[in-house]
Amino acid sequence: MMHELKNIVAAYKNARATGLKAVLATVVALDGSSYRRPGVRMLLLENGGAYGAVSGGCVEKEVHRQAAEVFATGQTKMMTYDGRFRLGCEGILYILLEPFAPGSDFLEAFQSLSSNRKPVRLRSWYHQEVGCYPGMGTALVLGDQLVFAGQEPVTGHDLRLFEQELAPCLRLEIFGGEHDSVQLCALASQAGWEVGVTVAADEKKSLENFPGASEFRAVIPEHVEAGPMDRQTAVLLMTHSYTKDLKYLLQLRHSAPGYLGILGPAKRRERLIGDFLERYPEAPDNLFEVIRGPAGINIGAETPQEIAISILAEILSVFRATEPMALRDKKGAIHDL
Repeated sequence: MMHELKNIVAAYKNARATGLKAVLATVVALDGSSYRRPGVRMLLLENGGAYGAVSGGCVEKEVHRQAAEVFATGQTKMMTYDGRFRLGCEGILYILLEPFAPGSDFLEAFQSLSSNRKPVRLRSWYHQEVGCYPGMGTALVLGDQLVFAGQEPVTGHDLRLFEQELAPCLRLEIFGGEHDSVQLCALASQAGWEVGVTVAADEKKSLENFPGASEFRAVIPEHVEAGPMDRQTAVLLMTHSYTKDLKYLLQLRHSAPGYLGILGPAKRRERLIGDFLERYPEAPDNLFEVIRGPAGINIGAETPQEIAISILAEILSVFRATEPMALRDKKGAIHDL
C-alpha cells in the first residue's frame, strides 16, 4: 500500500499548487470482512477529484458525500459504512475523514523515507462512534517525533489508536529488453511497483521503450553495477541470451534480492548456476536460495502478457510467504489479519 500513499502525496502536492483543499479518508477499523483491510486510504479534492480507494468501488460514493461536511467545516469526522446490508461483505468499515494539509516537514520526511526505501510509520487517532471529536487525526512517526498530516494536533482525549508500518514499494529489476520485458515492466508498474530496466548497450533501446519504468540503464553487461538490493526487490534475467544472462548473474553475485527469476527451462538454470560456480565457487548461499527458474507459477501462461502475470504472482507469493492456491480451497478468511 506504500505506492498508494505515494500517489496520494503526489496528488496533494498538485492540488495544493492550484489552491484546492483536500480530505484524507483512512479505514482505521473493521468489524467483520471487507474487500480491503484497515490502513487503506484515498484523497478527496474539493473539486470532486479522488485518488486511491478504500474498497472495490462501492463505498467511495458515500465517502464523497460525507467528506462534503469536512470540506465545509474543516473538522475531522468519523464515519461508518455497513456493508452487511449493501454489499454482502458482512463487515462495517470505520473511516476517518480529516482535512489533509501536511506541511513541508511532513512532505520532506515522507520523500526522504520513500526515496531511501525506508518503512513509513503512521498513527491515526480516532473515536469509533460517528461524529466529530477533538484530537482525531493522523501523524507520521519519526523516531520520538510526530509530524502531523493535518491542522489539528493530537491531544490526550479518550481516543483509539490505529498504527501502521508501510514497507517500501516492491521493486523489480529487469535485465533484458525484449517484448516480454516490456510487458512485465508495464504490468508491474500498473501494480504500483518501482521498475528498473537494464539492457545491453548495443540494443539501441531507451526509457521510452519501457512504459512504467522509473529507471533505465544501457550498459555493457560486464560493467553493470547492481548496487544494494533489499528483500523487497525482485530480479528477472530475461535477455533470451545465455551469455548475457550469465554475465548479469556474475555481476549480481554480491546482491541480496528477495527473488531472482530466470527465464527458460530448468536445465538452462542448472547450466547457468554451474558456469557461475566455476568462476565463483565461494559465492554466498543466500544468492542461490532466492533463485527461481523457470520463473513463474503454473497457470497455463502462453502469451508474454500471461507469462508476466505468472511471474508477478510468483514474486508476490515469495514476498508474502504464501503458497499459491485457489481461494476456494483456502480455509478461513481470505486475508490473514
